[in-house]
Amino acid sequence: MTGQHRIVVLGAGYAGLAAARQAVKAKGVRVTVIDFHTEFVDRVRLHQVTAGQDVQRWELRENLAAKGIEFVNGRAERIDTAARRVELADGATVAYDSLIYALGSRADLSMVPGAAEFAHTVATSEDVRRIPELKGRVAVVGGGATGLETATELAESRPDLEVALVNSDEPGGWLIPKSVAHIRAVLDRLGVAVHVAKVAAVTATGLELVDGDRIDADIVLWTTGFTVPEVAARSGFPVDARNRILTDETLRVLGLEDVYAVGDAAVMVGHNGREARMSCQAAQPAGKYLGGAVVARVRGKQPKAFRPRFVLTCISLGRRDAVVQFMKADDSNGNTVLTGRTGAWIKEQIVAAVGRAAKG
Repeated sequence: MTGQHRIVVLGAGYAGLAAARQAVKAKGVRVTVIDFHTEFVDRVRLHQVTAGQDVQRWELRENLAAKGIEFVNGRAERIDTAARRVELADGATVAYDSLIYALGSRADLSMVPGAAEFAHTVATSEDVRRIPELKGRVAVVGGGATGLETATELAESRPDLEVALVNSDEPGGWLIPKSVAHIRAVLDRLGVAVHVAKVAAVTATGLELVDGDRIDADIVLWTTGFTVPEVAARSGFPVDARNRILTDETLRVLGLEDVYAVGDAAVMVGHNGREARMSCQAAQPAGKYLGGAVVARVRGKQPKAFRPRFVLTCISLGRRDAVVQFMKADDSNGNTVLTGRTGAWIKEQIVAAVGRAAKG
């Protein structure tokens, strides 16, 4: 490698920051991170922010500069792979030698009529800031990790609210029966009204259900379904039906020599052909791997294939309870579950570690 090789990382989430911090350790590289946010807030703590709790925030430019990483505040519109540059919304361009695409995901409000107009989401810090003052009846749509964490956090810390959780299946139903039973017990203990029903539409006054019933709500929080930015598709990258970038086993974009993709916006295939799920548990290790893999390839070496390895799924159920479901390496369910205060302690340690890794 001769001269300085410029590695541009598009996106300052868990995957992008991990990639940038790993790559900058190498000699002879210049690392630039582009993001339209100016501060970082742990995405895995946004349900706490929604409930009115203070969480750590830090400035991206100052933090990255301390590590020798350049920060550009801007929103990517298109990537010109022929000219090797990222085109920003303000007309500026950023040149690269190698590009790491890590733009992540956002909430999908296109699933049912009225969701985009009347529902609010907790997928990004901007989403949470736009939520009006919570009062009265709050309906949380989605029984996945985000929905469960949001509903239980609100019910525990805001007893003045009437919280309902609406999902087409039993909340947490992808886990083993012991985990599902504990989740339901905690929801009952916290007074969360659980509705196993499918939403047909969101209105100004609540939810209309497929079965013809309705749930009245002053605020609807939509936590089910995610989509990714269209920058990759607009730039001619190979994408799947959900606009996620197709990559090889080293996370290089198919058909492109010096472009890589990681995190929620990429299809990352691991054990037995299973896709890595959208999670910081997948994104952060993948980002760290990719930062090293790009440098290895620049130096003429072939990096080993990325193989995500899962250990557990942890879901907070308020500040004093959680479900920690141990998983097999391929992300299928194991048989061990920890709950209660032990689970809550483990969950907090993991989340704190994720935050420390992001901050560097």
